[in-house]
Amino acid sequence: MGSLSIWHWIIVIAVVLLLFGRGKISDLMGDVAQGIKAFKKGMQDDDTTAEKPEPVKSIDHGAASSTAARTDVGSKAV
Repeated sequence: MGSLSIWHWIIVIAVVLLLFGRGKISDLMGDVAQGIKAFKKGMQDDDTTAEKPEPVKSIDHGAASSTAARTDVGSKAV
């Protein structure tokens, strides 16, 4: 009594095909497959970018001295 017979499954599949149509179901499955492929490609891209060393960052000391030499113009005493 707890399991569905073959006739129940046939009716369910027929209703799904009537509601969505054969074209929509195949389009949906194609979209799912493309999403899985894009996910796998993204995972492979993450692995390759993790292997590349990060560029060395340097500090330009000349730029720091020019900003320290400026005075605050906005706070004039009246």
